[in-house]
Amino acid sequence: MSMRAVLEVIALDAEDAVAAQAGGADRLELVADMAADGLTPPVETFAGIRAAVDIDLRVMLRPADGFAAGDVERLVRVARELRAAGADQFVLGFLDTDGQVDLDAVERLVGELDGCRWTFHRAIDRAADRDALRKQLDGLPGHDTYLTAGSPAGVDDGLPTLLAEAARCGEPGYEPRIMVGGGLRLEHVPQLRAAGIDAFHIGGAARPGGWDGPVSAESVREWRQVLDGR
Repeated sequence: MSMRAVLEVIALDAEDAVAAQAGGADRLELVADMAADGLTPPVETFAGIRAAVDIDLRVMLRPADGFAAGDVERLVRVARELRAAGADQFVLGFLDTDGQVDLDAVERLVGELDGCRWTFHRAIDRAADRDALRKQLDGLPGHDTYLTAGSPAGVDDGLPTLLAEAARCGEPGYEPRIMVGGGLRLEHVPQLRAAGIDAFHIGGAARPGGWDGPVSAESVREWRQVLDGR
């Protein structure tokens, strides 16, 4: 394929960010506390990373482990502070106790983002009905990406779902880009690319020393080369 695939890498700090950019990442997802699977980072962390690199940054808006929105007004205040610091892309996603999208929380937060681009993250993989969730979110301002493995268990189990959803690209609810992440391995890439998927998200795969170690520019470069067909 001639179109360059998007490679997004999780970054916890400026050191991660610099290494990811050096390896060829197009975009970073900024989070804190990977023990809780990635929460909202401090504004100071965002500012330090923004000063260190010049690629796109998407900042997580997630208050606690799980997919409940919690105190929505607190989230709105945090989003406002991040925007004031220069953040202009975000990651979010909330479900209610029945596994339905928490549309009130999403819409309240998206209203505060005022057109900023954003990703609905892997909450979709825990949704009771993926298709219904997509259709409920259809047309929300700024929503351009779903981060998904196709299954809560990861890409190995979710591959049929990812391929089926890629085939529906352009239908109502299926316009946002699919960005695959969650147990993603290099050997998954050819089949996903052949299906038209052009965005990939890595976390642990960029850290040969595990989450206690930094992002490796060499590991990111390996992904960049595979995605570029080199």
